[in-house]
Amino acid sequence: MRQGFTTGSCAAAASKAAAIMLFSGNKKENVKIMTPKGIAFEAKIEDISMGRNAVSCAVRKDGGDDPDVTTGALVYARVSLIRNLRKESDESVSTSGEKVVITGGKGVGKVTRPGLDQPVGEYAINHVPREMITKEVTDVMNAYDYSGKILVEISIPKGIELAEKTFNPALGIEGGISVIGTTGIVEPMSISAVKETIRISIRQKAAEGQKSIVMTPGNYGAEFMKEHFNIDLRDAVKCSNYIGDAIDMCKEEGIEEIILAGHIGKLIKVSGGIMNTHSKEGDCRMALFASSMIRCGIRGDILEDILDSLTTEEAIEKLLLFAGAHIHDDVDVLKMVMDNIMEGIMYYLEKRTEGKLKLRCIMYSNQFGLLADSASSTETTNGSADETTEGFAIETTNASVISNR
Repeated sequence: MRQGFTTGSCAAAASKAAAIMLFSGNKKENVKIMTPKGIAFEAKIEDISMGRNAVSCAVRKDGGDDPDVTTGALVYARVSLIRNLRKESDESVSTSGEKVVITGGKGVGKVTRPGLDQPVGEYAINHVPREMITKEVTDVMNAYDYSGKILVEISIPKGIELAEKTFNPALGIEGGISVIGTTGIVEPMSISAVKETIRISIRQKAAEGQKSIVMTPGNYGAEFMKEHFNIDLRDAVKCSNYIGDAIDMCKEEGIEEIILAGHIGKLIKVSGGIMNTHSKEGDCRMALFASSMIRCGIRGDILEDILDSLTTEEAIEKLLLFAGAHIHDDVDVLKMVMDNIMEGIMYYLEKRTEGKLKLRCIMYSNQFGLLADSASSTETTNGSADETTEGFAIETTNASVISNR
């Protein structure tokens, strides 16, 4: 798949081209920069506007084969000479000791909450793009033997409307999008970008003084969690498939307690030690479901029926039908199996935390509601089979979970 270039790379390339045109007085329609990853970026320069003391131009964002909402947007750089104190009095521009002063313009958001790459009140132009811009413009200044100060204003006119399609408003970036990128390269379906978004969300909550956070793979079951636990998943850290990585980030950012809430279809994988729950990384949902049934003393053809299920919701329905046909009502088979699954989940979660975090896990189903809660599940005692019907042994096994301590 084809790689693309970040908004940071586009901003740096546009800045370099504008600086060259400012000092040379000649149009520059192509420019080449080196990204932090060591891959050259040859950019076409568009919408050039040249003045005596300032030049503006743009580079069109190309995200490659990544479904990036910013692809096609023009990233502008306006480079001008700082000749008087009027610019230095602008509250949005800090020039202390810097030869290349970077600020934002239309469509570049401002940071309104702590924990992001830039401090509150600053334009959301991350530190690596700032370093790239500074390097490219400084090289041009040196080539033309200019020792004064340069103001670089980055703008993305479509950024205001594009921001509504990103996580920026929820993260606390208002008025536009971020200028981002750590390698300068956009990898198709970039895993690193997703993980960085997760880290930013965790870091932000830590910066606001939160020691306990709610984490969820997504908004599945949001109404259920709001109604039964008064937990709004819209405010939770969305860890997507990266449960293990998110736990590691929580440890690194100083979080002390996690409530992990999610659908059984995702969380059951954790009961087998799978910390990246994407289907391409492994899908043992039905095997893990059947394994927990065996641990609870269930035998017979029902296990094959479970293994043939397409979804965990279907597997639960089959388990309940089986229980209704073969087991007396005083045996809560669903609870036994779900508690056993929860035991596995908590075992691997606590192993991942290395005892450094308090944990609670809430697992639910769209159709059947709450399935298990590590904070409220109770231990059962080991014993012999207390019910045998038509050759199916239902043994009361230890189906406890590790609860918060």
